[in-house]
Amino acid sequence: MSLGFWYWFFTGPGLLLALLSLRGDRKRARYVARRLAETPQNLPPATVIVPVKGAEEGLAGNLAALAELDYPDYELLITARSAADIPAGVLPVRAKVVLAGGNDPGTSEKIQNLTAAVRAARKHSSVLVFADSDGRVTAGWLRALVGPLAEPGVGAVTGYRWFLPEPPDFWSLLRGVWDAVAYGALGEGNSRFVWGGAMAISKELFFEARIPELWRGELSDDYVVGEAVRAAGLSIAYAPGALTPCLQHTGGARLLGWIRRQMAITRLYAPRLWWPGLISHVFYCGGMAASVVAACRGHRLAEWALVAQLGPGMLKGLNRATLAKASLPEYESWFKRHLWVHAIWVPLGTWLWLFALAGSAFSKHIQWRGYRLELKRPGRYGAGR
Repeated sequence: MSLGFWYWFFTGPGLLLALLSLRGDRKRARYVARRLAETPQNLPPATVIVPVKGAEEGLAGNLAALAELDYPDYELLITARSAADIPAGVLPVRAKVVLAGGNDPGTSEKIQNLTAAVRAARKHSSVLVFADSDGRVTAGWLRALVGPLAEPGVGAVTGYRWFLPEPPDFWSLLRGVWDAVAYGALGEGNSRFVWGGAMAISKELFFEARIPELWRGELSDDYVVGEAVRAAGLSIAYAPGALTPCLQHTGGARLLGWIRRQMAITRLYAPRLWWPGLISHVFYCGGMAASVVAACRGHRLAEWALVAQLGPGMLKGLNRATLAKASLPEYESWFKRHLWVHAIWVPLGTWLWLFALAGSAFSKHIQWRGYRLELKRPGRYGAGR
């Protein structure tokens, strides 16, 4: 019995997408190596801003790392809605605290906190840098993030995160495999997004692009910054040296809620990324399922088709982890023990992506740290709660 139309309807595109996924990997590897070898010379005074919202795993160590960066002149601002949001004993000595108050019900609390911190930044800082409280940055993180801003046409610089749970567990490792897919899209040229946990922009451009105004009524800080930079005709550069280790752990329910929330925000702010992601994963997973069923029915060709589908994706995962290892030499021992997960677990991560994308398709609200946030953008910009 031959394989039917519906088998090839899913498997054909799935095979093509799997092969195309390896495009650009060598170019990306060369770019990462070049960036990591650079020694930035233009390091203007900077303000580093990190919002805090209650207790979380490793918070004291994460903030301490931000206070000990290898950078000639920077200030560290820790911002929160109220003093009650900053746990006792986590503040580094050199940090300045900015309390926002948070009196705008139509703007996310994080954006209100960031806006207050920007207003409180010292006058002679010419660069604004944004970090997340769940990242354990390396000493050279700020140098790597600020350096490319001096290049012609660059409006913002982004890093990204890499999950390194220690000790590892199933759900925490799976989160890393899932999240690494977005990391694999970063490389040479104009990045498709800027990540708010490692984001640098000149203060001059920040205000010229009216980002404080554009943030009003919004849910996502980083997507708005990316839109504003592109609207100014400038590009977003990726800085491999600003890859941010995240050492936290997660559980199953928390992970599923988190990935659904991430994709719901992406659907709202970046539908040009969300729709291709959904369509490609329908074919990825549909092709995998069709090949498994056909192979169980004795079709030898389906077995080879399944291998051809899974192989490129697993190699892609291995390539991503290898580049992350090069960017984080301080964690070489972790990669030696757990790098294989980013290859072997890629098929599982692919199905998790389909779950996240499908689960976010009709979401009207998300839950975040005690808030119920409405997925709605009034006008060109804006998101209410």
